[in-house]
Amino acid sequence: MMRSDFPFAPLQALWSMRERVTEALTHDGFTYKYDISLPVEQIYQLMTDMRQHLGNRARSVVGYGHVGDGNLHLNITSSARDPALLASIEPFVYEWTARFHGSISAEHGLGLKKRNYIYYSKSRPAVALMGNIKTLLDPKGILNPYKTLPDDLK
Repeated sequence: MMRSDFPFAPLQALWSMRERVTEALTHDGFTYKYDISLPVEQIYQLMTDMRQHLGNRARSVVGYGHVGDGNLHLNITSSARDPALLASIEPFVYEWTARFHGSISAEHGLGLKKRNYIYYSKSRPAVALMGNIKTLLDPKGILNPYKTLPDDLK
């Protein structure tokens, strides 16, 4: 069933608000985006701690996700791209996530930017096993190159 096919207008309105968060954030400036998973009871605490950690260096710290499964889309905005702000966000967000046994990569996968941060969520033996499986399934290394494993496994 497509979201637009939901039989109830309130449900359509709820999905519409959720899907427009990203669009709304573009009006606030540059957005740093994180897709992480945490124990559900820790999700709001991350946003509170991130706001306190960043102080007035960020315009906003906004999170939204999936009800009940611990997936959080964390968005931090600033007026423009700011290397100093990024240095304040990372590795703080990854360290915080690791402390509460979350994952730095939830529904959207590891990708180019987070591949070298995987050790915050996975042990070295687990990552090595992932590398072995990838080699078995992709011996030429042509599937998602540079997006699934850290540089030290190449």
